[in-house]
Amino acid sequence: MKEALISKGPKVQIVESPIPKPGPDQLVIKVVVSGSNPKDWKVPLWMDSNINQGDDIAGIVHEVGENVFEFQPGDRVAAFHEMLKPGGSYAEYAVAWQHTTFHIPKQTTFEEAAAIPLAAMTSAVGLYLDLGLPQPWAPATEPIPLIIYGAASAVGAYAVQLAQKSNIHPLICVAGKSRAHVEALIDASKGDVILDYRDGDEALVANLKKAAGDAPLLYGFDAVHEGNSYANLGKVLGEGGKLTLVLPNGDYSVIPEYVKYYFTKVGRAHKEAEDFAYVYFRYFARGLLEGWFKPQPQVVVPGGLGGVQEALEKLRDGKANAVKYVFRIAETEGVE
Repeated sequence: MKEALISKGPKVQIVESPIPKPGPDQLVIKVVVSGSNPKDWKVPLWMDSNINQGDDIAGIVHEVGENVFEFQPGDRVAAFHEMLKPGGSYAEYAVAWQHTTFHIPKQTTFEEAAAIPLAAMTSAVGLYLDLGLPQPWAPATEPIPLIIYGAASAVGAYAVQLAQKSNIHPLICVAGKSRAHVEALIDASKGDVILDYRDGDEALVANLKKAAGDAPLLYGFDAVHEGNSYANLGKVLGEGGKLTLVLPNGDYSVIPEYVKYYFTKVGRAHKEAEDFAYVYFRYFARGLLEGWFKPQPQVVVPGGLGGVQEALEKLRDGKANAVKYVFRIAETEGVE
């Protein structure tokens, strides 16, 4: 099968690899569409690695391993591949664990499904495991101001949607030129607002405080980790506040000691948070079916695996605004 390996640069090499076999509790999925994430170009830079970095799978079950009870060959599924392990989504066939795999509703396309797994699980881990906010089936009963910095990003947009289901308001969303995308997700009648980071740090900090009114600001979700995002959040969160960040590298001395900060590690879905991931991936599927959970808009990059290089360069250069780059594997040169 064709498989794309990513090294630092990013540089993409398409190679021939054997079709993987599933182990116990695993599935092999024929990838129809692969998604992409910023980590796909960042990790090779940090680790000097050359592996298949794809983690967002959408396709058809090809083979199942022992103990797999929810899925069978021919099922339409999406899945979160275990990061840094063999069998990634930049290939004709990929490997996933059954607890991070979910059925795709009939009305959901493979392109839409490929935009969900890693980013949506990152949002859930950040909101509920790190910040400890009320979950959708036990929603908030009183106002809880929550700042979502980078609300137009995939992680930010999914965090907005999950927070809505948890009745967390007001949502104080920070966005830029993709403001319209966020406007479609918030509820202004409950105090949700959008603030523009392009007004400058000083104005943004003042507006964040103003948006909260008299309520203490105790929760911040930094979904982008860019510019002065976490520094600005550190200036407005009160004593006992919690802040979660999507990346682990930075100068965190700018965050006050009275604010507890976390790094949202989506890899927990394949470790100590397996049960959490099992539940939430199925909850995402239900949200897709019921229509309240909407995939991040997608841009299909032509050429299948041949388009991965271009997409990762655009991610590196900050050109992805409120979109996910996805790839139709059948468009790859040499794929039958």
